[in-house]
Amino acid sequence: MTQKMVSTIAGITEKVQYTAHQRVIAIAAAEDEEVLAALKTVQEMGLAKAICIGDEKKIRNIADRIGFDLAGVSVCHEPQPAEAARRAVAKVKRGEADLVMKGLVGTGPFLQAVLAKEEGIRTGKILSHVSVFEAPLLSRLLVITDCAMNIAPTLQEKVQLIKNAALVAKKLGALKPKVAVVCAVENVNENMPSTLDAAVLAKMCERGQIPDVLVDGPLGLDQAVSLQSARHKGIVTPLAGEADIILVPNLEAGNIMYKTLTYMSQTSHAGLVVGAQAPIVLTSRSDSAQDKVNSIILGLATM
Repeated sequence: MTQKMVSTIAGITEKVQYTAHQRVIAIAAAEDEEVLAALKTVQEMGLAKAICIGDEKKIRNIADRIGFDLAGVSVCHEPQPAEAARRAVAKVKRGEADLVMKGLVGTGPFLQAVLAKEEGIRTGKILSHVSVFEAPLLSRLLVITDCAMNIAPTLQEKVQLIKNAALVAKKLGALKPKVAVVCAVENVNENMPSTLDAAVLAKMCERGQIPDVLVDGPLGLDQAVSLQSARHKGIVTPLAGEADIILVPNLEAGNIMYKTLTYMSQTSHAGLVVGAQAPIVLTSRSDSAQDKVNSIILGLATM
């Protein structure tokens, strides 16, 4: 019997609540209203504790403004965002926190702290961004990678992207995630390198080089999410309309897909950087507090 992923972001929350074990989040440059509002929600749900590293005065002023009691929160004063990132990552490195979250600090300095040779949390594996969308028309969760980290992944990097995304899907309940390698067309075309990569990835999976997943491609996005579309086009694939994971050809495609789903459809989403020693909550500055809550919960669920 095929085990499926939880179908909603609320289902992810239930999985985290069921563990009944509070984790600790280290937040870099926590003086951000949306971040603190998200943390307030997570704390009220009893899902995690927090270490807020940043400008203490600003953190406390924001907390007062939004009615967030910081009595149970450890606040560490560090007004320099890059240094706050370094200290937050170091908390994870030393086992004082379980995951790290980006606050009001640039992505560059934050990732520099993550990748630092001594105090960083790199593993030697590629880091990749995994997005989880709840799309009402699909009635299930859809995992998409990579929308934020890897610009033009090579074939071997795409193998690691699949593995990273599969780890998330498995934590959400998928026993053998179905991975659709999507391209602009569903046929191999030598003038479109992404279709060549897709075909090779499918063959690698068939021969056991990418274990514990089912990979097919090249596929159009429509065939990956719509059985009716696959049948209409005569595409025979076990992934037809049932893909758990969408592997996009490059960051541009992923970023556009991410923003289209976020701003032009009624979806809820969460995002996470995986491949490090601990989950990394790396949300966009434009993400809402609820999006940040979802991302924290996703990070907790993948531990």
